Amino acid sequence: MKIWISLLLVFSAVQVVAQQKDELAIRKLLTDQQAAWNRGDIEAFMKGYWQSDSLLFIGSKGVTYGYSNTYQRYKNTYDSPAKMGQLKFEFLHFLPLCSDTWMIVGKWQLTRSAGDVGGHYTLIFKKIAGEWVIVSDHTS
Repeated sequence: MKIWISLLLVFSAVQVVAQQKDELAIRKLLTDQQAAWNRGDIEAFMKGYWQSDSLLFIGSKGVTYGYSNTYQRYKNTYDSPAKMGQLKFEFLHFLPLCSDTWMIVGKWQLTRSAGDVGGHYTLIFKKIAGEWVIVSDHTS
């Protein structure tokens, strides 16, 4: 019985360490996205998204499907430094759904000369080919 309890404790500790590592990787990706945005680099910002036709983005104008369409949406909506402004993320919840999928809830704020805007987001991250990527983004 002591062996089983010891194994269970070791397994639990390994899981906790893995979750902490995953959360740190996702936080870094989001921090890198924020920095890219603040440099005016939408292409680098998009590196956090899954490069697939199955990417799902939901925003104020409805649903956008696919990486290319999401990229074009960002390029068209934020076509000047005045519209891009400075992005700030605030992380509210990091929730592991399973070993390769996380849900992140947070707030976003754009401070810009064209008028400040902000809202909330729910992101679904999936680990694909060893890398964390956003597979679904609902931003309001």
